[in-house]
Amino acid sequence: MNQAKINNLVSQLHFKIRSKRRNLSTPEGLQGRARKISRTLTALLKYERIELAWARADETRGYVERLISEAIRHGPTHAETMAMADYWIIEKQYVHKLFKVLVPRFKDYTSSSFTKIHHIQTDYPGSQIPKAVLELKGNPYPSLEYPRKYENQLIHNVLLDAARKEYRLQKYKELSMSLKQDQ
Repeated sequence: MNQAKINNLVSQLHFKIRSKRRNLSTPEGLQGRARKISRTLTALLKYERIELAWARADETRGYVERLISEAIRHGPTHAETMAMADYWIIEKQYVHKLFKVLVPRFKDYTSSSFTKIHHIQTDYPGSQIPKAVLELKGNPYPSLEYPRKYENQLIHNVLLDAARKEYRLQKYKELSMSLKQDQ
């Protein structure tokens, strides 16, 4: 039987890509939008963690996921995959990083995505544009996530809870005293 491998026919990418493109506010139109995404994608491959506006990070994330997925599925010998990598990656030395570093890192990866996106605080005063950190999983930097399992047992939270309780009791006493005076 001459049956093709199903993995080569169906993408294993479990990442939802928006049907409508985002307006990334570039005066150059679609070419400017593509340049902006490709600069962001190249920076993500270069630094493995970047901070930027939420809309731009979320839009770029889909392109990064697709590029890594195609690189894993087809490898560097596939002409269409190389053309896609050549188009989206501006600094060409990171094409080698894609195939030599990232593909082996994510080859046996079972999770649904290769990237993480985190909300971060906006700059105040100033722009109220939502900010994000976009990172490749398995990067060498410390994690931005922290375990919340014992958060209520941390010393500052215990002290704040005690102060809150004491404040409420004081307010209840003041309220009951004012009600007694009114009667």
